[in-house]
Amino acid sequence: MPLDNSPSLDSRYRREQASSVDQSDRVVPYNLRQSGPTKTELLISTRVRKSPYWHLSHEAGCWRATVYNRVYHPRGYVRPEDGGASVEYEALTKHVTMWNVAVERQIRVKGPDAERFVNYVITRDAARIRPMHGKYVILCNEKGGILNDPVLLRLAEDEFWFSLSDSDILFWLQGVNTGARMNVEIDEIDVCPVQIQGPKSEALMADLVGPAIYEIPFYGIMEAEVGGCAVVISQSGFSGEKGYEIYLRDATLHANAMWEAVLEAGKAHQLMVIAPGHQRRIAAGILSWGQDLDHETNPFQCNLGYQVPRKKTADYIGRAALERMRAGMEAGNPPWRQQLVGLRMGGKPIDDYAPDFWLVSEPGGSEPVGYLTSPWYSPELGCNISMGYVPVEKAGIGTEYAVWLPDRYAEQPGQPVAAEVCEMPFRPSVNPNAREVARAHGRDAAF
Repeated sequence: MPLDNSPSLDSRYRREQASSVDQSDRVVPYNLRQSGPTKTELLISTRVRKSPYWHLSHEAGCWRATVYNRVYHPRGYVRPEDGGASVEYEALTKHVTMWNVAVERQIRVKGPDAERFVNYVITRDAARIRPMHGKYVILCNEKGGILNDPVLLRLAEDEFWFSLSDSDILFWLQGVNTGARMNVEIDEIDVCPVQIQGPKSEALMADLVGPAIYEIPFYGIMEAEVGGCAVVISQSGFSGEKGYEIYLRDATLHANAMWEAVLEAGKAHQLMVIAPGHQRRIAAGILSWGQDLDHETNPFQCNLGYQVPRKKTADYIGRAALERMRAGMEAGNPPWRQQLVGLRMGGKPIDDYAPDFWLVSEPGGSEPVGYLTSPWYSPELGCNISMGYVPVEKAGIGTEYAVWLPDRYAEQPGQPVAAEVCEMPFRPSVNPNAREVARAHGRDAAF
Protein backbone atom coordinates (compact mmCIF):
# COMPACT_ATOMS: atom_id res chain seq x y z
CA MET A 1 0.00 0.00 0.00
CA PRO A 2 1.19 3.60 -0.51
CA LEU A 3 2.65 5.21 2.61
CA ASP A 4 0.73 8.07 4.19
CA ASN A 5 2.98 10.63 2.49
CA SER A 6 2.76 8.93 -0.92
CA PRO A 7 0.53 10.30 -3.66
CA SER A 8 -2.86 8.61 -3.66
CA LEU A 9 -3.73 6.10 -6.34
CA ASP A 10 -6.39 8.57 -7.41
CA SER A 11 -3.75 11.17 -8.31
CA ARG A 12 -1.33 8.59 -9.71
CA TYR A 13 -3.85 7.51 -12.31
CA ARG A 14 -5.20 10.99 -13.00
CA ARG A 15 -3.29 11.02 -16.29
CA GLU A 16 -2.35 7.34 -16.66
CA GLN A 17 -4.58 4.56 -17.93
CA ALA A 18 -4.73 1.74 -15.35
CA SER A 19 -3.13 -0.80 -17.67
CA SER A 20 -2.83 -3.44 -14.93
CA VAL A 21 -6.59 -4.06 -15.25
CA ASP A 22 -6.87 -6.90 -17.77
CA GLN A 23 -9.08 -5.64 -20.60
CA SER A 24 -7.39 -7.75 -23.24
CA ASP A 25 -10.72 -9.19 -24.40
CA ARG A 26 -11.98 -5.71 -25.39
CA VAL A 27 -11.27 -3.87 -28.63
CA VAL A 28 -11.72 -0.47 -26.93
CA PRO A 29 -10.85 -0.58 -23.20
CA TYR A 30 -12.77 1.46 -20.66
CA ASN A 31 -10.99 4.73 -19.87
CA LEU A 32 -9.86 4.16 -16.28
CA ARG A 33 -8.06 7.48 -15.78
CA GLN A 34 -9.21 9.16 -12.57
CA SER A 35 -10.00 12.66 -13.86
CA GLY A 36 -12.52 13.54 -11.16
CA PRO A 37 -15.58 15.78 -11.50
CA THR A 38 -14.08 18.11 -14.20
CA LYS A 39 -16.92 20.63 -13.88
CA THR A 40 -18.20 21.60 -17.31
CA GLU A 41 -21.34 23.42 -18.38
CA LEU A 42 -23.73 21.37 -20.51
CA LEU A 43 -24.27 23.06 -23.87
CA ILE A 44 -27.94 23.12 -24.84
CA SER A 45 -28.33 23.19 -28.60
CA THR A 46 -30.54 21.78 -31.33
CA ARG A 47 -28.15 18.91 -32.15
CA VAL A 48 -29.45 17.03 -29.09
CA ARG A 49 -33.20 16.53 -28.73
CA LYS A 50 -35.31 18.20 -26.07
CA SER A 51 -38.08 15.82 -25.04
CA PRO A 52 -41.67 17.05 -24.80
CA TYR A 53 -41.25 17.05 -20.99
CA TRP A 54 -38.00 19.07 -20.93
CA HIS A 55 -39.63 22.39 -20.02
CA LEU A 56 -41.85 20.66 -17.46
CA SER A 57 -38.83 19.11 -15.77
CA HIS A 58 -37.30 22.55 -15.39
CA GLU A 59 -40.51 23.90 -13.94
CA ALA A 60 -40.24 21.04 -11.41
CA GLY A 61 -36.73 22.15 -10.41
CA CYS A 62 -34.33 20.23 -12.65
CA TRP A 63 -30.85 21.73 -12.14
CA ARG A 64 -28.60 19.29 -13.95
CA ALA A 65 -28.83 16.91 -16.87
CA THR A 66 -26.93 14.48 -19.01
CA VAL A 67 -27.44 13.15 -22.54
CA TYR A 68 -29.05 9.73 -23.02
CA ASN A 69 -30.09 8.34 -26.39
CA ARG A 70 -29.26 11.76 -27.90
CA VAL A 71 -31.90 13.37 -25.70
CA TYR A 72 -31.31 15.72 -22.75
CA HIS A 73 -32.02 13.78 -19.57
CA PRO A 74 -32.78 15.41 -16.16
CA ARG A 75 -30.57 13.94 -13.42
CA GLY A 76 -31.19 16.12 -10.39
CA TYR A 77 -34.03 18.15 -8.86
CA VAL A 78 -33.15 18.64 -5.19
CA ARG A 79 -29.94 20.64 -4.89
CA PRO A 80 -27.13 19.32 -2.66
CA GLU A 81 -27.56 22.12 -0.12
CA ASP A 82 -31.18 21.04 0.30
CA GLY A 83 -30.39 17.37 0.80
CA GLY A 84 -29.77 16.33 -2.80
CA ALA A 85 -30.24 12.74 -3.89
CA SER A 86 -31.03 11.54 -0.35
CA VAL A 87 -34.26 13.59 -0.37
CA GLU A 88 -35.24 12.14 -3.73
CA TYR A 89 -34.41 8.63 -2.46
CA GLU A 90 -36.67 9.06 0.57
CA ALA A 91 -39.54 10.13 -1.69
CA LEU A 92 -38.97 7.08 -3.89
CA THR A 93 -38.80 4.55 -1.07
CA LYS A 94 -41.54 6.02 1.17
CA HIS A 95 -44.02 7.79 -1.12
CA VAL A 96 -44.27 8.07 -4.91
CA THR A 97 -42.23 9.78 -7.59
CA MET A 98 -42.47 10.75 -11.26
CA TRP A 99 -39.47 10.59 -13.58
CA ASN A 100 -39.05 12.16 -17.00
CA VAL A 101 -37.74 9.18 -18.97
CA ALA A 102 -38.63 10.31 -22.47
CA VAL A 103 -35.04 9.33 -23.27
CA GLU A 104 -36.38 5.75 -23.45
CA ARG A 105 -37.04 6.20 -27.15
CA GLN A 106 -39.77 3.94 -28.51
CA ILE A 107 -38.96 1.88 -31.61
CA ARG A 108 -41.99 0.16 -33.14
CA VAL A 109 -41.75 -3.02 -35.19
CA LYS A 110 -45.08 -3.62 -36.89
CA GLY A 111 -46.25 -5.93 -39.66
CA PRO A 112 -47.05 -9.54 -40.57
CA ASP A 113 -43.48 -10.68 -39.76
CA ALA A 114 -43.16 -8.69 -36.52
CA GLU A 115 -42.86 -11.71 -34.21
CA ARG A 116 -40.41 -13.49 -36.49
CA PHE A 117 -38.24 -10.38 -36.83
CA VAL A 118 -38.23 -9.58 -33.10
CA ASN A 119 -37.40 -13.22 -32.33
CA TYR A 120 -34.37 -12.92 -34.61
CA VAL A 121 -32.94 -9.85 -32.85
CA ILE A 122 -33.55 -10.72 -29.17
CA THR A 123 -32.14 -13.67 -27.24
CA ARG A 124 -35.35 -14.56 -25.38
CA ASP A 125 -38.30 -16.22 -27.12
CA ALA A 126 -40.61 -13.51 -28.46
CA ALA A 127 -43.26 -16.13 -29.27
CA ARG A 128 -43.79 -16.58 -25.53
CA ILE A 129 -44.65 -12.90 -24.98
CA ARG A 130 -48.42 -12.58 -25.27
CA PRO A 131 -50.12 -9.43 -26.60
CA MET A 132 -50.53 -6.77 -23.89
CA HIS A 133 -47.50 -8.09 -22.03
CA GLY A 134 -43.82 -7.19 -21.99
CA LYS A 135 -40.42 -8.49 -20.95
CA TYR A 136 -36.98 -7.18 -20.16
CA VAL A 137 -34.82 -8.42 -23.06
CA ILE A 138 -31.38 -8.03 -24.61
CA LEU A 139 -30.21 -7.65 -28.19
CA CYS A 140 -26.74 -8.93 -29.05
CA ASN A 141 -24.39 -8.56 -31.98
CA GLU A 142 -22.84 -11.52 -33.79
CA LYS A 143 -20.03 -11.64 -31.19
CA GLY A 144 -22.50 -11.95 -28.32
CA GLY A 145 -21.99 -8.38 -27.11
CA ILE A 146 -25.04 -6.63 -25.67
CA LEU A 147 -26.26 -3.83 -27.93
CA ASN A 148 -29.21 -2.79 -25.77
CA ASP A 149 -31.31 -4.08 -22.87
CA PRO A 150 -34.76 -2.59 -23.40
CA VAL A 151 -38.18 -3.35 -22.07
CA LEU A 152 -40.03 -4.99 -24.97
CA LEU A 153 -43.78 -4.35 -25.09
CA ARG A 154 -46.08 -6.44 -27.26
CA LEU A 155 -49.13 -4.34 -28.08
CA ALA A 156 -50.65 -6.82 -30.56
CA GLU A 157 -49.83 -9.96 -32.51
CA ASP A 158 -48.18 -7.79 -35.15
CA GLU A 159 -46.82 -4.87 -33.05
CA PHE A 160 -43.87 -4.59 -30.65
CA TRP A 161 -42.30 -1.53 -28.99
CA PHE A 162 -38.66 -1.50 -27.91
CA SER A 163 -38.37 0.90 -24.96
CA LEU A 164 -34.66 1.57 -25.29
CA SER A 165 -31.78 1.92 -22.91
CA ASP A 166 -28.90 4.19 -23.90
CA SER A 167 -27.77 3.05 -27.35
CA ASP A 168 -28.95 3.51 -30.95
CA ILE A 169 -31.05 0.50 -31.99
CA LEU A 170 -33.35 2.03 -34.59
CA PHE A 171 -30.54 2.04 -37.14
CA TRP A 172 -29.41 -1.47 -36.16
CA LEU A 173 -32.91 -2.90 -36.59
CA GLN A 174 -33.41 -1.17 -39.92
CA GLY A 175 -30.00 -2.38 -41.05
CA VAL A 176 -30.72 -5.97 -40.02
CA ASN A 177 -33.93 -5.92 -42.03
CA THR A 178 -32.15 -4.58 -45.10
CA GLY A 179 -30.70 -8.07 -45.33
CA ALA A 180 -33.50 -10.07 -43.70
CA ARG A 181 -36.21 -8.46 -45.88
CA MET A 182 -39.03 -9.34 -43.51
CA ASN A 183 -42.45 -7.75 -43.92
CA VAL A 184 -42.27 -5.17 -41.11
CA GLU A 185 -42.10 -1.43 -40.66
CA ILE A 186 -39.44 -0.22 -38.21
CA ASP A 187 -39.74 3.37 -36.98
CA GLU A 188 -39.39 5.55 -33.92
CA ILE A 189 -42.83 6.72 -32.81
CA ASP A 190 -44.01 9.85 -30.98
CA VAL A 191 -44.46 8.07 -27.66
CA CYS A 192 -42.65 9.29 -24.51
CA PRO A 193 -42.81 7.58 -21.12
CA VAL A 194 -42.70 8.81 -17.57
CA GLN A 195 -42.10 6.44 -14.67
CA ILE A 196 -44.31 6.43 -11.58
CA GLN A 197 -42.26 4.67 -8.90
CA GLY A 198 -42.62 4.10 -5.17
CA PRO A 199 -44.82 2.29 -2.65
CA LYS A 200 -47.76 4.64 -3.27
CA SER A 201 -47.58 4.26 -7.06
CA GLU A 202 -50.46 1.80 -7.29
CA ALA A 203 -52.78 4.09 -5.32
CA LEU A 204 -51.85 7.06 -7.53
CA MET A 205 -52.36 5.05 -10.71
CA ALA A 206 -55.76 3.90 -9.48
CA ASP A 207 -56.76 7.53 -9.03
CA LEU A 208 -55.58 8.25 -12.58
CA VAL A 209 -57.05 5.28 -14.49
CA GLY A 210 -59.37 3.42 -12.14
CA PRO A 211 -59.41 -0.02 -10.50
CA ALA A 212 -58.31 -1.82 -13.67
CA ILE A 213 -54.76 -1.00 -12.60
CA TYR A 214 -55.03 -3.65 -9.87
CA GLU A 215 -55.37 -6.36 -12.52
CA ILE A 216 -52.12 -5.61 -14.36
CA PRO A 217 -49.44 -8.23 -13.59
CA PHE A 218 -45.74 -7.41 -13.52
CA TYR A 219 -44.88 -6.46 -17.12
CA GLY A 220 -48.56 -6.42 -17.98
CA ILE A 221 -49.93 -3.67 -20.24
CA MET A 222 -53.18 -1.75 -20.47
CA GLU A 223 -54.55 1.05 -22.65
CA ALA A 224 -56.04 4.04 -20.81
CA GLU A 225 -56.38 7.81 -20.72
CA VAL A 226 -54.63 10.21 -18.37
CA GLY A 227 -55.77 13.82 -18.47
CA GLY A 228 -57.81 12.99 -21.53
CA CYS A 229 -54.70 11.75 -23.36
CA ALA A 230 -54.27 8.25 -24.80
CA VAL A 231 -51.59 6.27 -22.98
CA VAL A 232 -50.19 2.75 -22.66
CA ILE A 233 -49.40 1.69 -19.10
CA SER A 234 -47.09 -1.12 -18.02
CA GLN A 235 -46.20 -2.34 -14.57
CA SER A 236 -42.45 -1.96 -14.86
CA GLY A 237 -39.65 0.39 -13.91
CA PHE A 238 -36.02 1.03 -13.04
CA SER A 239 -36.15 1.16 -9.27
CA GLY A 240 -36.86 -2.16 -7.55
CA GLU A 241 -39.88 -0.46 -5.95
CA LYS A 242 -43.49 -0.93 -7.00
CA GLY A 243 -43.90 1.07 -10.17
CA TYR A 244 -45.47 1.79 -13.52
CA GLU A 245 -44.57 3.44 -16.79
CA ILE A 246 -47.00 5.72 -18.61
CA TYR A 247 -46.30 5.82 -22.35
CA LEU A 248 -47.95 8.92 -23.77
CA ARG A 249 -49.11 8.67 -27.39
CA ASP A 250 -48.61 11.78 -29.57
CA ALA A 251 -46.40 13.07 -26.79
CA THR A 252 -45.25 16.14 -28.71
CA LEU A 253 -48.85 17.39 -28.65
CA HIS A 254 -50.08 16.22 -25.25
CA ALA A 255 -47.11 16.37 -22.83
CA ASN A 256 -48.46 19.29 -20.78
CA ALA A 257 -51.93 17.83 -20.26
CA MET A 258 -50.73 14.38 -19.19
CA TRP A 259 -47.93 15.68 -16.92
CA GLU A 260 -50.21 18.17 -15.17
CA ALA A 261 -52.88 15.50 -14.64
CA VAL A 262 -50.34 13.31 -12.86
CA LEU A 263 -49.15 16.22 -10.71
CA GLU A 264 -52.71 17.06 -9.71
CA ALA A 265 -53.59 13.46 -8.78
CA GLY A 266 -50.25 13.10 -7.03
CA LYS A 267 -50.96 15.81 -4.46
CA ALA A 268 -52.91 13.32 -2.35
CA HIS A 269 -49.95 10.89 -2.35
CA GLN A 270 -46.98 13.22 -1.73
CA LEU A 271 -45.78 12.85 -5.32
CA MET A 272 -42.35 14.30 -6.05
CA VAL A 273 -40.73 14.76 -9.46
CA ILE A 274 -37.22 13.32 -9.20
CA ALA A 275 -34.38 11.99 -11.32
CA PRO A 276 -34.18 8.23 -12.01
CA GLY A 277 -33.50 6.51 -8.68
CA HIS A 278 -30.04 5.14 -9.41
CA GLN A 279 -29.30 4.72 -5.72
CA ARG A 280 -32.24 2.31 -5.50
CA ARG A 281 -31.64 0.55 -8.83
CA ILE A 282 -28.08 -0.28 -7.72
CA ALA A 283 -29.45 -1.92 -4.58
CA ALA A 284 -31.85 -3.86 -6.82
CA GLY A 285 -29.00 -5.02 -9.06
CA ILE A 286 -30.57 -3.35 -12.11
CA LEU A 287 -27.99 -2.67 -14.81
CA SER A 288 -27.46 0.60 -16.66
CA TRP A 289 -26.27 0.26 -20.27
CA GLY A 290 -23.07 2.21 -20.90
CA GLN A 291 -22.26 2.16 -17.20
CA ASP A 292 -22.45 -1.51 -16.18
CA LEU A 293 -22.37 -3.08 -19.66
CA ASP A 294 -21.90 -2.21 -23.32
CA HIS A 295 -21.58 -3.81 -26.76
CA GLU A 296 -18.33 -5.55 -25.71
CA THR A 297 -19.95 -7.12 -22.63
CA ASN A 298 -21.56 -10.54 -22.96
CA PRO A 299 -24.60 -11.64 -20.90
CA PHE A 300 -22.75 -14.25 -18.81
CA GLN A 301 -20.21 -11.63 -17.80
CA CYS A 302 -22.79 -9.26 -16.27
CA ASN A 303 -25.32 -11.56 -14.58
CA LEU A 304 -27.63 -11.72 -17.60
CA GLY A 305 -26.96 -15.34 -18.48
CA TYR A 306 -30.62 -16.07 -17.71
CA GLN A 307 -31.42 -14.08 -20.86
CA VAL A 308 -29.74 -16.74 -23.03
CA PRO A 309 -32.19 -19.63 -23.49
CA ARG A 310 -31.25 -23.27 -23.85
CA LYS A 311 -34.44 -24.36 -25.60
CA LYS A 312 -35.35 -21.54 -27.97
CA THR A 313 -35.85 -23.14 -31.39
CA ALA A 314 -35.62 -20.02 -33.55
CA ASP A 315 -32.21 -18.72 -34.55
CA TYR A 316 -31.16 -15.25 -33.41
CA ILE A 317 -28.24 -12.88 -33.84
CA GLY A 318 -25.36 -13.86 -31.58
CA ARG A 319 -26.63 -17.36 -30.79
CA ALA A 320 -23.55 -19.28 -31.97
CA ALA A 321 -21.16 -17.00 -30.07
CA LEU A 322 -23.24 -17.13 -26.89
CA GLU A 323 -23.48 -20.92 -26.95
CA ARG A 324 -19.69 -21.15 -27.33
CA MET A 325 -19.29 -18.81 -24.37
CA ARG A 326 -21.63 -20.85 -22.21
CA ALA A 327 -19.80 -24.05 -23.11
CA GLY A 328 -16.49 -22.46 -22.13
CA MET A 329 -17.95 -21.16 -18.88
CA GLU A 330 -19.42 -24.52 -17.95
CA ALA A 331 -16.08 -26.18 -18.74
CA GLY A 332 -14.38 -23.84 -16.27
CA ASN A 333 -12.74 -21.67 -18.92
CA PRO A 334 -14.86 -18.54 -19.45
CA PRO A 335 -13.63 -16.57 -22.48
CA TRP A 336 -13.70 -13.17 -20.77
CA ARG A 337 -11.38 -11.52 -18.29
CA GLN A 338 -13.62 -9.40 -16.03
CA GLN A 339 -16.82 -10.42 -14.20
CA LEU A 340 -19.52 -8.12 -12.82
CA VAL A 341 -20.02 -8.57 -9.08
CA GLY A 342 -21.70 -6.83 -6.19
CA LEU A 343 -19.44 -5.28 -3.54
CA ARG A 344 -20.07 -4.08 -0.02
CA MET A 345 -17.51 -1.42 0.87
CA GLY A 346 -16.24 0.76 3.66
CA GLY A 347 -15.70 4.50 3.40
CA LYS A 348 -17.79 7.59 4.01
CA PRO A 349 -21.26 7.55 2.40
CA ILE A 350 -21.11 7.97 -1.38
CA ASP A 351 -23.82 10.51 -2.09
CA ASP A 352 -23.66 11.20 -5.84
CA TYR A 353 -22.81 9.78 -9.25
CA ALA A 354 -19.20 8.66 -9.64
CA PRO A 355 -17.42 10.71 -12.33
CA ASP A 356 -14.92 7.88 -12.98
CA PHE A 357 -14.72 4.10 -12.88
CA TRP A 358 -13.04 3.97 -9.47
CA LEU A 359 -10.29 1.38 -9.21
CA VAL A 360 -10.14 -1.93 -7.35
CA SER A 361 -7.00 -3.74 -6.13
CA GLU A 362 -6.36 -6.96 -4.29
CA PRO A 363 -5.81 -6.54 -0.53
CA GLY A 364 -2.23 -5.53 0.18
CA GLY A 365 -1.58 -4.46 -3.41
CA SER A 366 -1.72 -1.10 -5.12
CA GLU A 367 -1.94 -2.15 -8.78
CA PRO A 368 -5.57 -2.05 -9.93
CA VAL A 369 -7.15 -5.28 -11.13
CA GLY A 370 -10.74 -4.07 -11.57
CA TYR A 371 -13.07 -1.09 -11.37
CA LEU A 372 -16.42 0.05 -10.00
CA THR A 373 -19.27 0.89 -12.34
CA SER A 374 -22.17 1.94 -10.08
CA PRO A 375 -21.36 2.89 -6.46
CA TRP A 376 -23.63 4.56 -3.91
CA TYR A 377 -24.47 4.46 -0.21
CA SER A 378 -27.25 2.17 1.00
CA PRO A 379 -29.10 3.61 4.03
CA GLU A 380 -30.78 0.25 4.69
CA LEU A 381 -27.50 -1.68 4.73
CA GLY A 382 -25.53 1.09 6.43
CA CYS A 383 -22.60 0.84 4.01
CA ASN A 384 -21.47 1.74 0.52
CA ILE A 385 -22.43 -0.71 -2.20
CA SER A 386 -21.43 -1.03 -5.81
CA MET A 387 -21.45 -3.09 -8.92
CA GLY A 388 -18.05 -3.51 -10.49
CA TYR A 389 -15.74 -5.73 -12.52
CA VAL A 390 -13.05 -7.93 -11.01
CA PRO A 391 -10.96 -10.78 -12.46
CA VAL A 392 -13.29 -13.61 -13.42
CA GLU A 393 -11.22 -16.17 -11.51
CA LYS A 394 -11.53 -14.10 -8.31
CA ALA A 395 -15.21 -13.20 -8.44
CA GLY A 396 -16.55 -15.59 -5.80
CA ILE A 397 -18.81 -14.49 -2.95
CA GLY A 398 -16.69 -13.45 0.02
CA THR A 399 -13.60 -12.50 -2.00
CA GLU A 400 -11.94 -9.46 -0.45
CA TYR A 401 -10.73 -6.40 -2.35
CA ALA A 402 -9.44 -2.89 -1.70
CA VAL A 403 -11.29 -0.02 -3.39
CA TRP A 404 -9.65 3.33 -4.11
CA LEU A 405 -12.35 5.88 -3.41
CA PRO A 406 -11.67 9.61 -3.84
CA ASP A 407 -10.40 11.27 -0.69
CA ARG A 408 -13.80 12.80 0.08
CA TYR A 409 -15.16 9.25 0.58
CA ALA A 410 -12.04 7.49 1.86
CA GLU A 411 -11.67 6.65 5.55
CA GLN A 412 -8.06 7.84 5.35
CA PRO A 413 -6.85 10.09 2.49
CA GLY A 414 -4.73 8.17 0.02
CA GLN A 415 -5.74 4.78 1.43
CA PRO A 416 -8.20 2.24 0.02
CA VAL A 417 -11.29 0.97 1.80
CA ALA A 418 -12.05 -2.69 2.38
CA ALA A 419 -14.60 -4.38 0.14
CA GLU A 420 -16.10 -7.84 -0.18
CA VAL A 421 -17.92 -9.56 -3.05
CA CYS A 422 -21.53 -10.23 -2.08
CA GLU A 423 -24.81 -11.45 -3.54
CA MET A 424 -26.93 -9.20 -5.74
CA PRO A 425 -29.48 -7.77 -5.44
CA PHE A 426 -28.32 -6.06 -2.29
CA ARG A 427 -31.91 -5.77 -1.07
CA PRO A 428 -35.11 -7.39 -2.36
CA SER A 429 -37.18 -5.90 -5.14
CA VAL A 430 -40.97 -5.66 -5.00
CA ASN A 431 -41.02 -7.57 -8.30
CA PRO A 432 -37.95 -9.84 -8.48
CA ASN A 433 -36.58 -10.53 -11.94
CA ALA A 434 -36.59 -13.93 -13.64
CA ARG A 435 -33.07 -14.73 -12.46
CA GLU A 436 -33.96 -14.14 -8.81
CA VAL A 437 -37.17 -16.16 -9.07
CA ALA A 438 -35.37 -19.03 -10.79
CA ARG A 439 -32.57 -19.03 -8.25
CA ALA A 440 -35.12 -19.20 -5.43
CA HIS A 441 -36.68 -22.27 -7.08
CA GLY A 442 -33.43 -23.90 -8.21
CA ARG A 443 -34.15 -23.81 -11.95
CA ASP A 444 -32.97 -22.23 -15.22
CA ALA A 445 -34.52 -18.79 -15.82
CA ALA A 446 -33.95 -18.39 -19.54
CA PHE A 447 -36.54 -18.75 -22.25
